[in-house]
Amino acid sequence: MEKILQVRDLHVSFSTYGGEVKAVRGVNFDLHKGETLAIVGESGCGKSVTSQTIMRLIPEPPGRITGGEIIFKNMDLIKMKETEIRKIRGANISMIFQDPMTALNPTITIGEQIMEGIRQHEKVSRDEAKRKAIEMLSLVGIPNPEIRLKQYPHQFSGGMRQRIVIAMALVCEPDVLIADEPTTALDVTIQAQILELFRDIQKKTGVSIVLITHDLGVVAQVADRIAVMYAGKIVELGTRREIFYQPQHPYTRGLLQSVPRLDMKKGDLIPIPGTPPDLFSPPVGCAFAARCPYAMEVCDRVYPLKTYLSNHHQVDCWLQDERAKKLVSTY
Repeated sequence: MEKILQVRDLHVSFSTYGGEVKAVRGVNFDLHKGETLAIVGESGCGKSVTSQTIMRLIPEPPGRITGGEIIFKNMDLIKMKETEIRKIRGANISMIFQDPMTALNPTITIGEQIMEGIRQHEKVSRDEAKRKAIEMLSLVGIPNPEIRLKQYPHQFSGGMRQRIVIAMALVCEPDVLIADEPTTALDVTIQAQILELFRDIQKKTGVSIVLITHDLGVVAQVADRIAVMYAGKIVELGTRREIFYQPQHPYTRGLLQSVPRLDMKKGDLIPIPGTPPDLFSPPVGCAFAARCPYAMEVCDRVYPLKTYLSNHHQVDCWLQDERAKKLVSTY
């Protein structure tokens, strides 16, 4: 499959009064044309920082990209000037933010906000922009789009506002759509409608989606591949079936065990003990070692080499590497 986006050895840090926080520490992944890649992990693991860095939305300072490449159509987004990245942001790569109310301007009509994006990236008349805005509202399931175009964000429900934000992100027909926790602020029924909308839009437009979430229930419904992130690193990457039915990293197993299911008995949920490491001074070995029930001596001392279990399935864990036994004896 064609690779439309490639993230290579990405490092992002933030300067604070307490020191430098290494939020993203060598992230690698590919996004293929027409697929949905989900990045999952608990809060603070670096998911949103990774997605915002792709869009070059990290405030500099205090944020700083300290290494790596983000390749989009043979261009390194990291090396681009702000004027160059603005032409790509919104037109070729779009983003849906977590809270639709804060993503919309409460003093401007929905129509004006959607049309602004169209006219910024495309040389079209106001009437043409309006026609396209109506088409996009219809595509995302907003009834009576000609009338709703003249209304303000407060006149819509939370689910409808999220549909509007999706319409704004898709109106310039981007190649990549980044959705950062797009269903967190919505109730379960509306979540299901938004996820169904993502599937329909992907079939119609062929857009590639990076879905950022901590909700494995959302991932199970829409993702083709899943990247599990912990302490600024992707520790396991595989297809949806491989991650859900053949998880190899103890952290991935811990996430799955802590999610409620309909077939569970009372008391079956198993939380992950302990807390994530301090990213002011990240551990030299596996960051999950202090919380891992299977940790070996080598886990604390050396970061595990990447093990490829299949064409799509890879994991950073000494439990999957025969070389661990030799390294244990060395140390």
